[in-house]
Amino acid sequence: MQIVNSKQAKVFITRYIPAELKELEEIATIEVWEERQPPPRAVLLEKARTANGILCLLTDPIDRKLIESASNLQVISQMAVSYDNIDITAATAQGIPVGYTPGMLTDTTADLTWALLMAAARQLLTADKFTRGGLWKAWEPDLFLGATITGATLGIIGFGEIGKAIARRAQGFDMRVLYNSNYRCDVHLENYLSIEFSNLERLLREADFITIHIPLSPNTYHLLSDHQFRLMKPSAILINTAQGEVVDPDALYNALSEGQLASAAIDVMEPKLIASNSLLFALDNLIITPNLSDASRENRKKMANMAIKNLIAGLNGDLLPYCVNSEVYS
Repeated sequence: MQIVNSKQAKVFITRYIPAELKELEEIATIEVWEERQPPPRAVLLEKARTANGILCLLTDPIDRKLIESASNLQVISQMAVSYDNIDITAATAQGIPVGYTPGMLTDTTADLTWALLMAAARQLLTADKFTRGGLWKAWEPDLFLGATITGATLGIIGFGEIGKAIARRAQGFDMRVLYNSNYRCDVHLENYLSIEFSNLERLLREADFITIHIPLSPNTYHLLSDHQFRLMKPSAILINTAQGEVVDPDALYNALSEGQLASAAIDVMEPKLIASNSLLFALDNLIITPNLSDASRENRKKMANMAIKNLIAGLNGDLLPYCVNSEVYS
């Protein structure tokens, strides 16, 4: 493939991103899709056919048809940690390196998890709505009584970097922490974090708060369904900032509406874009946020700049700093 590294290079960016484009502008003509919603499929196909580089998001389907029709494409740069929307096999077959932005989710996801946990525990959103609606007339002894976090038992399902970050934050609340993972941690780490390895059933039975931090796989699809919700305490609170498909949405609705579960907060859903008529929206004991795990200003800016670096490297024929399919360079 001929490398185009002059102003004749064309780049399509599928949405506004918070990055400095000056360096990219020196080597390419840039077109940015400025609508809030992703470009329609027909537009994406059209722009890809003549582009030398694409900077995309998780919402853009970069599939085999698009890749094989993009005869000038030198690089695909995704502003995301994951890349399920890109056909990596097809890109590799065409010799196209695919970039991504790894290592950017740990602290922001842990922070969001903790924010959701506290908001659900103290019924903050419901109380805010109550107050704004003019319904608060006087202090009441039993008004919006929430769950105590300090000293409670926290169950962490999945103990990668995010799970460990959650455990570190739990230390500040003197929580008893149970964790479930495919692998048990070193005893020194367990002692340092004051955590205890547990099988899933025991964790579900004993935890006051349960947070999910596992990847999606055939073994984790609907890991939490009717049976698992029946194991939980009726006072338990569930937080999911990992993958929506890990939790059966129908079972979650039943558990919350029937009192098997006190409340929940989810940042991820099944399907990924929740339907506007979903029954989940009718639940006052459920918080739903729109995929905010990496949504800090500093974090998004870092991710955008990483994506730009990948894009520039690909246009110049250099190795991508953060490459999914490094075998294209073999």
